[in-house]
Amino acid sequence: MARAGLTPERVVARGAELADEVGLERLTLAMVAQAFGVAQPSLYKHVRGLDALLQQISALATAELADALADAAAGRARGDALRAAATAYRAYATAHPGRYAATQRVPDPADPAHVAAGERAVGAIAAVLRGWGLDGDDAIDATRALRSALHGFVTLERAGGFGMPQSVDRSFDQLVAALEVALAAWPAPA
Repeated sequence: MARAGLTPERVVARGAELADEVGLERLTLAMVAQAFGVAQPSLYKHVRGLDALLQQISALATAELADALADAAAGRARGDALRAAATAYRAYATAHPGRYAATQRVPDPADPAHVAAGERAVGAIAAVLRGWGLDGDDAIDATRALRSALHGFVTLERAGGFGMPQSVDRSFDQLVAALEVALAAWPAPA
């Protein structure tokens, strides 16, 4: 073991913390090495490079988000489940902006844990949608609609894109209420 006590898990965890601090797009291996007080080449025993680190941060973040969504929606149905999951989604994106950005990466098919985390996240949303009887292609369409709406909101919020003085929390609540109405009136396929 390296003198800094490096392990792949510690490198990924520290990389995720730094991504939250500086932004995923600004994260470098040099920053991670500096955080551990080691030379950058010391990291290559634990991660293959920056892209591999980003993929592993994505796997970690996707698992965290999946757990947050599943925990929030557990034991709830329809509107209550939707509100709880949407609130958990927004809270995760706000608390972990770098990790949240990493969740937008498609799971690496060569990483079974990453694939499983992605399936758990989608499964948590699918469980919410079953409250409206949505499954199959309708559930996929509705999942994409929910993800688009929530991602758009949290991305704009994080970027300071809501400059009007009215409550952003109220706007979020109204978005979720509108999504609930949309799910209740989901159109039949053409």
